[in-house]
Amino acid sequence: MSRFKGKVAVVTGAGSGIGEETAARLAGEGAKVILVGRTSSKLENTAERIKSSLKGADTAVFSADVTKEDEMEELKKFIQQKYGTIHVLVNNAGVSGKSTILNLEAEEWDRIQATNLKSVFLVSKILGKLMIDSSQDVDEETFSDRSIVNVASLSGHKAGAQIPHYSSSKAAVINFTKALAAEFAPYGIRVNSVSPGFTETPLTESGLQNKRFEDAVKRNTALGRVGNPDEIANVIAFAASEEASYMTGSDLLVDGGWLVK
Repeated sequence: MSRFKGKVAVVTGAGSGIGEETAARLAGEGAKVILVGRTSSKLENTAERIKSSLKGADTAVFSADVTKEDEMEELKKFIQQKYGTIHVLVNNAGVSGKSTILNLEAEEWDRIQATNLKSVFLVSKILGKLMIDSSQDVDEETFSDRSIVNVASLSGHKAGAQIPHYSSSKAAVINFTKALAAEFAPYGIRVNSVSPGFTETPLTESGLQNKRFEDAVKRNTALGRVGNPDEIANVIAFAASEEASYMTGSDLLVDGGWLVK
């Protein structure tokens, strides 16, 4: 498939896990992909993986903190100068932590909310403006073919144990996605979210090393297993593609059947 041939895509948190797999998937289908994250070495590894498997792949690395407005403005300038526009934005950057509410420090609450929620607001606002502005002088078909996908979580639907800051931030991402979809629809920009269940990523790595925890996850998941990052990337790519052209403001739950168990 080449659903993204000639299109420019930005993926935040592209250095590992779901972000890395999503970047590889989009590039594999023809997109020019801008990899965004804090750790340049991880981004470079993702870029090298893509280029080594795809001859002629167009990837760019932009190291930045997605919670900083000035750095996101610099990202916008970089995209304008190198590519001129953007067709797909995947807000994937995220962090987690573990604490009860009574023991949760305000600083830790702010850290989780900033990375998981504030970043989605900032990146969508700044790059969304670029999407809109750069669409004004193109034909109607190209104008309408733009998409934002925000990575939320199963925890945004069902609060997890000792992750109140994470669960609340992801629930907010789902609702913010709906608000953004309503505001951006007149500009032909679709906005949807994808909520992964338990998936093998750096965020879940330590927990899944605990055999009892892993067995509990499998026991409580209808499909009886943990998800893989590429399975989430497949759904993100669908939501970003023209195949989802009549879908906006939706959340796609990819949890292996956790909520129906």
